[in-house]
Amino acid sequence: MAPAPVNEVRLRGRLSQDPEERVLPSGDSVWTFRLVVGRTGERSGSRQTVDVLDCAVWSGRVLRSATSWRTGDVVEVAGAVRRRFFRAAGGAASRVEIEVASGRLIRRAASG
Repeated sequence: MAPAPVNEVRLRGRLSQDPEERVLPSGDSVWTFRLVVGRTGERSGSRQTVDVLDCAVWSGRVLRSATSWRTGDVVEVAGAVRRRFFRAAGGAASRVEIEVASGRLIRRAASG
């Protein structure tokens, strides 16, 4: 029997911009934000020190929390990696993003 597939991710990082609501052509609403996550461990010769990941929140309790997050806040999210297909000006396109199932504020950004 083959092992069951696993698609789980947990990230802790800093918001690079305020979360924003997008209304899709279907009428569905999604809140999106970008999470800047520092790389850990050996970087295999890469000089890149962070990854910037697109995150999407569709519903649930985490949505209420995410709408109050602000640029610079440190948050922790958990969810799954998803590839979403959509129509763009040049035809079909896709995006890989983290579909957030849970999340919490770790530290508010310094004001000022």
